[in-house]
Amino acid sequence: MAEALLPEGLREPALTDGAITLGELDDRVLSVPETRPPAKWFAAFALTSAISAVGLACIAYTLYTGIGAWGNNSPVFWAFDIINFVFWVGIGHAGTLISAILFLFRKRWRNSIARYAEAMTIFAVICAAIFPLIHVGRPWLAFWLFPYPNQRALWPNFRSPLLWDVFAVNTYFIVSLLFWFLGMVPDIASMRDRAKDPRLKFAYTALSVGWRGSAEHWQHYEKAYLLLAGLATGLVLSVHSVVSFDFAVSVVPGWHMTIFPPYFVTGAIFAGFAMVMMVLIVVRETMDLKHLITMYHLEVMNKVILGTSCLMGYAYMMEGFTAWYSQNQFIHHAFKQYLWGAYGWAGWTVLVCNVLIPQLFWSSRLRRSYPSMIFVAAAVTIGMWFERFVIIVMSLQQDYLPSSWRLYQPTLIDFGILLGSFGIFFSLVLLFARVLPVIATTEVKAILPGYQPAHGGDHDRA
Repeated sequence: MAEALLPEGLREPALTDGAITLGELDDRVLSVPETRPPAKWFAAFALTSAISAVGLACIAYTLYTGIGAWGNNSPVFWAFDIINFVFWVGIGHAGTLISAILFLFRKRWRNSIARYAEAMTIFAVICAAIFPLIHVGRPWLAFWLFPYPNQRALWPNFRSPLLWDVFAVNTYFIVSLLFWFLGMVPDIASMRDRAKDPRLKFAYTALSVGWRGSAEHWQHYEKAYLLLAGLATGLVLSVHSVVSFDFAVSVVPGWHMTIFPPYFVTGAIFAGFAMVMMVLIVVRETMDLKHLITMYHLEVMNKVILGTSCLMGYAYMMEGFTAWYSQNQFIHHAFKQYLWGAYGWAGWTVLVCNVLIPQLFWSSRLRRSYPSMIFVAAAVTIGMWFERFVIIVMSLQQDYLPSSWRLYQPTLIDFGILLGSFGIFFSLVLLFARVLPVIATTEVKAILPGYQPAHGGDHDRA
């Protein structure tokens, strides 16, 4: 109602193309679990499962032989494992931004893509949790990180940012999981009512937690969803800020910078939107959801990628300015290594992939072109991984004392675990697409023609 009072140029475009009805929406989204997956789904799942198996085998080999199977050395004690941890935590930020922050601002274009983005948050955090767990060397003793009374008089160091990570990431995962699950409850209840297979009906009955769709249920649902959205919004800013403290509170040249918290948060949103973009393109084409995930949704996401790319460029310039203005010879040396050192090619890869290539999206034609979307999203994903490589490896391999300098060379085990994490992530994405609703149908229905709310509060969810 309020949107109708806005000038024409300020109104949101149609969020669906009008070619899908309420009944077709339910058939297309809620009936998927009882239909046989197409051959291309089986082929994709076989590929991702094989890649996952490679990663799990490399992890098993690491646990059997020890961390010496990796390329880590002195002084590069952190390498691929922490790079991958920071990378995957960042991927999960776009989901929370799309689902929670845009919900609070009542941006209706989030409705068609929020569910998949939320799922990707959960899967990305699962992948991220693997790396610090195996990095401790003895993951079966990782429970020592938690503060609990014990006879060994062990107590974690609360002044360590590594312990802050434990609490920040676990809190983020729990809140994101609750937010994701709560949003799906009405859709799962609809799947329960439509299910013909008794096994599916039983599973969806348990997951729908007694949802009947009464006015009282909707009232409690909307309050709880709003509360979790508020909690998740704060976590978007806090979690990756805490991750940045792993570096910023140290005295390593190139790490001890106050710009790191906003720099890391911006980079997380940047990388997360690129990953969501790649997955949404595949989902849109393979699941016949073009009427719901419209080109407008993809174009808005491309604009976010362009905006965050400009912010990343500004952050890189501030790093250079800080190195110059500080008049600190060690920071001078670290910054020069980023561009002209032994791994200078990685630094230039970061600049090209994260700053130059996304500038293609200034063109409206390229913002609506599949090849350019995939090219930019893939470049950003590569660039953001290498950004973490530059920050971690290049800052550690040349410390204060030249006598301790040493190059880092990853092993096949390092690459295998990295590859396996991508396999695990995309395997979970494919499974999610087959067993749970990939579109928030209860929210999308509110913007479809012919929708009549069941009670007075339903329109608020639009």
